[in-house]
Amino acid sequence: MRTIKRRRKEHKTDYHKRIKLLKSSLPRIVFRKTNRYVLGQYVISKEAQDKIVFEVNSKKLKEFGWPKEFENSLKSIPASYLTGFLTGKLILKDKLEKPILDTGMTRMIPGNSAYAFILGLIDAGIKLSEKKIPRNEDRIKGKSLKKDFSKEFESIKLKIEKL
Repeated sequence: MRTIKRRRKEHKTDYHKRIKLLKSSLPRIVFRKTNRYVLGQYVISKEAQDKIVFEVNSKKLKEFGWPKEFENSLKSIPASYLTGFLTGKLILKDKLEKPILDTGMTRMIPGNSAYAFILGLIDAGIKLSEKKIPRNEDRIKGKSLKKDFSKEFESIKLKIEKL
């Protein structure tokens, strides 16, 4: 009888996917979404041991002018896009090796925050496959939020570009 690993039962780790990522021996961009924030991590694996080189939390967007009234929206689609954009800019700034994407157990549904994160990486200059990624500019810029966020979005994006 085969036993199922604890992390698989808890829906935290897909071991088949993880082994494929580890065999590639390339650094990874790890996307994670918590109850309040979006995380982007640049991870290097050596002998199945992960080392986080740097992490960008959507909380860091406050330093770039994220408005107080949208403080509870730090896991929204605009926050995911800007977190991906900031992660991509930091990778290019530090001249790190081109990574592959690791979304873990996140369901990849077109238009969700994972896709917004990927679009942010691509727009920052990280080369990833773009063929399946839908672009909905209004949602990414925050026009679908309760209050239009597009002006704040553009100013935050410009601040990040200056890095």
